[in-house]
Amino acid sequence: MKRLGVIAIVVLAFFGIAVSAYLSQSETNGDPLICNVQSLSGCNTVVTSQYSHLFGISLADYGILFYTLLFVIAAFEVFLVNQLLRRLLQLFAVVGILSSAYSVYTQTYLINAICIYCMTSVLLTLLILIAAGAIEPMRRSVPPRLDTKLLP
Repeated sequence: MKRLGVIAIVVLAFFGIAVSAYLSQSETNGDPLICNVQSLSGCNTVVTSQYSHLFGISLADYGILFYTLLFVIAAFEVFLVNQLLRRLLQLFAVVGILSSAYSVYTQTYLINAICIYCMTSVLLTLLILIAAGAIEPMRRSVPPRLDTKLLP
């Protein structure tokens, strides 16, 4: 299950890079997003809102950085099998889900519009968190007790 979790993170991070790159490219070129999914047509409202940048940098660019780091760390972990890399994946997953929760809050309550691409990123981050949890438990395992007597 550990290997499957890491491989899942590689795949999910790849899709996250693609979604973030589309959002970033759209903003850079000034093109409107293609977003015609029933009631989730607020993509352009969300990505042009005052909440779409942090310290002057687009959240889509942060997304590219986030997913690229996850992709690289997970790819290295596939080949190196390193506990530090697994812990980094878990840490990034937790940071990602916290920022995703804020994104959902911002879209729902502050902007009053939902972006399907942003929600796709939220879903990917949630799946990454689940996969990171499957890699290895966060708690430190206790070594088994030896209850055998050496002397009679």
